[in-house]
Amino acid sequence: MEKKVRQLQESLTRLEEKIANVESENQVLRQQAVLMAPNKFLHRRQSSLAQRERASESAHNSIAVEGKPHVTNQELQTSPSMNQRESSEVDDKPQKSLNEKQQENQELLIRCIAQHLGFAGNRPIAACIIYKCLLHWRSFEVERTSVFDRIIQTIGHAIETQDNNDVLAYWLSNASTLLLLLQRTLKASGAAGMAPQRRRSQSATLFGRMTQSFRGSPAGVNLSLINGSSSRGVDTCRQVEAKYPALLFKQQLTAYVEKIYGMIRDNLKKEISPLLGLCIQAPRTSRASLVKGSSRSVANTEAQKALIAHWQGIVKSLGNFLNTLKANHVPPFLVRKVFTQIFSFINVQLFNSLLLRRECCSFSNGEYVKAGLAELEHWCYKATDEYAGSAWDELKHIRQAIGFLVIHQKPKKTLDEISHDLCPVLSIQQLYRISTMYWDDKYGTHSVSPEVISNMRVLMTEDSNNAVSNSFLLDDDSSIPFSVDDISKSMEQIDIADIDPPPLIRENSGFSFLLPRPD
Repeated sequence: MEKKVRQLQESLTRLEEKIANVESENQVLRQQAVLMAPNKFLHRRQSSLAQRERASESAHNSIAVEGKPHVTNQELQTSPSMNQRESSEVDDKPQKSLNEKQQENQELLIRCIAQHLGFAGNRPIAACIIYKCLLHWRSFEVERTSVFDRIIQTIGHAIETQDNNDVLAYWLSNASTLLLLLQRTLKASGAAGMAPQRRRSQSATLFGRMTQSFRGSPAGVNLSLINGSSSRGVDTCRQVEAKYPALLFKQQLTAYVEKIYGMIRDNLKKEISPLLGLCIQAPRTSRASLVKGSSRSVANTEAQKALIAHWQGIVKSLGNFLNTLKANHVPPFLVRKVFTQIFSFINVQLFNSLLLRRECCSFSNGEYVKAGLAELEHWCYKATDEYAGSAWDELKHIRQAIGFLVIHQKPKKTLDEISHDLCPVLSIQQLYRISTMYWDDKYGTHSVSPEVISNMRVLMTEDSNNAVSNSFLLDDDSSIPFSVDDISKSMEQIDIADIDPPPLIRENSGFSFLLPRPD
């Protein structure tokens, strides 16, 4: 009991920390959204007021005051304030040169990631290079920068070809990896100010002084811990207090991960949909071929081969997609989500077709579909749980419906046996629909007993929620079935220390920080 209470307390603490961080991010984003437009207006007003004040002050100084000499323009030009401005302009030149150099480096980074950089082991090079550059440039900590927009535009341009699954998988791998790194590094600046007393007291400790000493070089601290040099891993690293542009970039990147994921999933749906329409009903044979004897057997065998060919076409599409996702090292977590939703789609399409078409609710058709479902089960086995996950379980409606069609001695089955043992996931209205449409073109068997049908009607009458027309049909869920936190939990720690820079930037001195350090 005490162990459960402790676990609940730990879970509650983690949840509170996540909520606080999310609230801080949202607060920063909301404040910036509200203040951005007014700030420009206020800035113009303040500049105008300052100009008027300077003009008034200049006019006042130009008038000779009794007992004091007249201040000339030459004296004004050599005044201390003017000298300070001249000195400031001279000092700004190196800074301006530095900014221009950084702009050139950012431009080179964008040109670099627009190419297909491939992978180092299972790590997408583009994502790792982007992260290391942004961290080194302190881009997460600035109030204004264009580098985030340039990266987002590069991704958007790359995925314009929506039917190229290889390109989509490449960017899904990079975007999700970069999002993981951001999730484990960025912290809204508001979160740091939530407990100022605690932070001040901590600075007096050895750990607090060490943390403060690291602030001058956050890139090195974060990289070493993300690289895995600490036994406790990335979760122990000091997070960067991110400004508005970085938090907005994280939200935009999240949206692109969801968008690319949805495009890949929908492309697979489009590819298998025509085949699904052929799989729900066995190819028709003429009545003449259904007479007893060898001709009927030959016709049924040919029909079954044709049906299995359609199912094998679906299996081939599933295999090709899986190979594409694996070749681009898409995180297995996202691969499982794709195929779980695809199998749910197959379940919905087949089950709804079964309930809407009486010709599909036959004994022989149940046998054909059962053989096809076995092909999908075998594919899941070959794909392994790492990539197929719970995909097979998503077919439970069509599997149980087909199980009802092919079971023998239906008139002897009670409603309790059917609803609890044979088809537990099906509603009474769905069972009623299948039971009343069932027919046997092979053995001439009958459906459930009239008593069971009567009991189903009574239950449907009592359940007013099932009185809606077509309420027995299933809905396809096209939502995004994961969050940023789910990705962060599911993906392993990433070692980005030994990733070589691409040729385009390897010889550039501005990217020397990307080169592996000698032992």
